[in-house]
Amino acid sequence: MRSSTVADSKKRLSCNKRISGFLREGRGRLYLIRRCVVMLLCWSD
Repeated sequence: MRSSTVADSKKRLSCNKRISGFLREGRGRLYLIRRCVVMLLCWSD
């Protein structure tokens, strides 16, 4: 039983790492898109 719980916790950790990396990447993309939109709006004026 113990070995299965250890394996489950390792799976959860790997999933959490993957999700956090994806969120970090998405946040960076959103930041870049927001910067581009702001620059375009300011440039068109």
